[in-house]
Amino acid sequence: MRRTRILVAAFSLAAGLLAGTPPALATATSAAPLAADTYTWKNARIDGGGFVPGIVFNRTEKNLAYARTDIGGAYRWQQSTKTWTPLLDSVGWNEWGHTGVVSLASDPVQPDKVYAAVGTYTNSWDPTGGAVLRSADRGASWQKTDLPFKLGGNMPGRGMGERLAVDPNRDSVLYLGAPSGKGLWRSTDSGVTWSQVTSFPNPGNYQQDPTDTSGYASDNQGIVWVTFDESTGTSGSATKTIYVGVADKDNAVYRSTDAGATWTRLAGQPTGYLAHKGVLDAVNGYLYLAYSDKGGPYDGGKGRLMRYATATGTWTDISPVAEADTYYGFSGLTVDRQHPSTLMATAYSSWWPDTQLFRSTDSGATWTKAWDYTSYPNRVNRYTLDVSSSPWLTFGANPSPPEQTPKLGWMTEALEIDPFDSARMMFGTGATVYGTEDLTKWDSGGQFSLKPMVRGLEETAVNDLAAPPSGDARLFSALGDIGGFRHTDLTSVPSMMYTSPTFTSTTSLDFAESNPNTVVRVGDLDSGPHIAFSTDNGANWFAGQDPSGVSGGGTVAAAADGSRFVWSPAGTGVRHTTGFGTSWAESAGIPAGAIVESDRVDAKTFYGFKSGKFYVSTDGGATFTASSATGLPSGDSVRFKALPGTKGDVWLAGGAADGAYGLWHSTDGGASFTRLANVEQADTIGFGKAAPGASYQTLYTSAKIGGVRGVFRSTDKGASWTRINDDVHQWGWTGAAITGDPRVYGRVYVSTNGRGVVYGDTSDTGGTGDGGGGGTDPAPVPTGACTVGYKVTHQWADGFQADVQLTNTGSSAWNGWSLTWSFADGQKVTQMWNAGYTQSGATVTAKDAGWNGTVAAGSSVAFGFTGSRSGTTNTGPVSFKLGDRTCTVA
Repeated sequence: MRRTRILVAAFSLAAGLLAGTPPALATATSAAPLAADTYTWKNARIDGGGFVPGIVFNRTEKNLAYARTDIGGAYRWQQSTKTWTPLLDSVGWNEWGHTGVVSLASDPVQPDKVYAAVGTYTNSWDPTGGAVLRSADRGASWQKTDLPFKLGGNMPGRGMGERLAVDPNRDSVLYLGAPSGKGLWRSTDSGVTWSQVTSFPNPGNYQQDPTDTSGYASDNQGIVWVTFDESTGTSGSATKTIYVGVADKDNAVYRSTDAGATWTRLAGQPTGYLAHKGVLDAVNGYLYLAYSDKGGPYDGGKGRLMRYATATGTWTDISPVAEADTYYGFSGLTVDRQHPSTLMATAYSSWWPDTQLFRSTDSGATWTKAWDYTSYPNRVNRYTLDVSSSPWLTFGANPSPPEQTPKLGWMTEALEIDPFDSARMMFGTGATVYGTEDLTKWDSGGQFSLKPMVRGLEETAVNDLAAPPSGDARLFSALGDIGGFRHTDLTSVPSMMYTSPTFTSTTSLDFAESNPNTVVRVGDLDSGPHIAFSTDNGANWFAGQDPSGVSGGGTVAAAADGSRFVWSPAGTGVRHTTGFGTSWAESAGIPAGAIVESDRVDAKTFYGFKSGKFYVSTDGGATFTASSATGLPSGDSVRFKALPGTKGDVWLAGGAADGAYGLWHSTDGGASFTRLANVEQADTIGFGKAAPGASYQTLYTSAKIGGVRGVFRSTDKGASWTRINDDVHQWGWTGAAITGDPRVYGRVYVSTNGRGVVYGDTSDTGGTGDGGGGGTDPAPVPTGACTVGYKVTHQWADGFQADVQLTNTGSSAWNGWSLTWSFADGQKVTQMWNAGYTQSGATVTAKDAGWNGTVAAGSSVAFGFTGSRSGTTNTGPVSFKLGDRTCTVA
């Protein structure tokens, strides 16, 4: 059940498309047109969906933890709600690569500081260089230093690390291990400037595949981790002993004993392996190393665990199994800081029958496993795994022993025991973060309980979106790696991704405009059909039959009434069928690889686009004719759609900077197009419910208008545009798909390349609709008594973080809530989690996030925020109102 993340973005990006990240980068502000209203942005909940290669706990402050993803940014843990808050949604279009995080470091001396080394690819797929982002407010805002080389958050070896580290004795000193032969780098001014450590002798030499001409698998994976021995320094002085891991099978570990001035290869070390992790136990004087014969995160055939005694230089093989019995590498590695003789490790590339976790309580002398065979193929687990909060993690599988569903994981390179709580552990997989809060039951012979600890962390790459005008489904998504979902409630995790068949990636989907019960999707699969149909609004699916030569999903279009389909698959030419794909006929007059769409009124009219030419079929896709329209983009970076309700009304977006690029409109079925002069660049186009009083549907686009990149809305047929996102909400590359909601005015669904499906609702009260889990109707005003607890949890020179707890002290439940207060010292909210907010002057209104709107009598709801301040005082609010009722202040 391998779910690859390897090139989800790269193939589209190589075609000229671009991508980007919340909390704003100080260097990325822009003079955007002011929006006419305020949008509230949320994720259509999936909870996870991608590879989490790194989890970092702060060593000096309890409950401060971060997670990094390979293409979807970084997150901070919120203990009060046990959710993750995204930190890099402010990365913009032009720097989309900075959503790939190769390493994170949390400052152990000043916990408000956090650093991220960002960049997605080291080859030509990523047009920008790497950078180190630094934050003094736990990721609420960032400053950036560009590096003279690229970093690879989505490159081979990305699960090794951490490559970025803060000196625990002198926290102004940081080290960064670079890929591509660029060596070891150091900053002595808290990440502001960087210089190469020229005395470091080995930049690495390991390449996953030296023959790869793309530069992806052939890149030198470089320097992969830095670990300080904090016992060799004192507060304010640089740590003397530093260990560095290098991607070199013969020379994997180096040490400096003079604060980085000189370096030597660690004597006696094993060869033939890469050291994925190096974790130091300064109490007992041991450096633990997890070795694999490959760089990961997918591959690894052999591995070892080693212990190095720092005082004597003695090496001890502490592998939990004999090397001959390994078919995986070791990578995840952690020490229990409360009981340093306890350590854990993972068999990260054990795809079948499952990953494995190992645990030792005697510094590696003996080990136990998370699961063991009783009599093959039967096994007994030391854990229970409850995925009821993310039920799709079973992948709809029904495996035979020794496989189980849900799996314990795969690509398990991130593993951390909470340094303040021996009972809490988290580990990352290729699809989620699992965790436990009763880990110590392992040692007493009981079963520890695992569950997803991933809420708020949304990491999927979105290829297509569709919002039907009726039916239980509110949104269909086509996703990389996990196929996609049918959302009937945007605030709830769907029970399962699409199955029957289950595509590894869904590339395109469509529904019949006048019969939304009929839905079609196409996608990629190693073996099996590449097309599937539904006749019940996407609730259930059945496979179609591929025509000869199909190798991938391509694009697909459903006739307006669902009577026929046109499919442009990868590997062969365009095909058409009546019924549900039991047989296909070749379409004439249109080239292979064309993008296809349907007219939303005339069931026999279909459209296509390829290499600057627009094609039209009026006979159900049997024959296409090239339009005489000129001036369209010459490449294939184009998305186009036909307007529901009007025959022949077509909008086309796309292009490239070196040619035609913009938004075009046709009212004659593609015979001619007019370019909108007020749109400089556009990459997507979608339609939603018309504004109150408007006769034409609302347009949405990811575009550059007025010199600003953003998400825009037009309620007057494109005559004028309003930017509806802001610099804090950019999400990198948003060029794959966009659609409005045909049932809720102002709601828009935006694709991202790693941050999942983002949707926005306008605060404009003129909208109407049925909501569907976050609509525009005003929330009911709660009745009964209320109490508010307000606490500033952290404070720094120009900002602060606060937690708010709202308690229903009345006798009846609330169904939605809205809490208002005023600041006295000019404070401004910069980011809020577990609630939406607006601020006008000193007045702040926080509203429920949908999923936490129902509050029973006697129960509480918690949310938090970061804020800015300009003075030395930070007086808390003295009064809170829930609707018209004043709450008691705790």
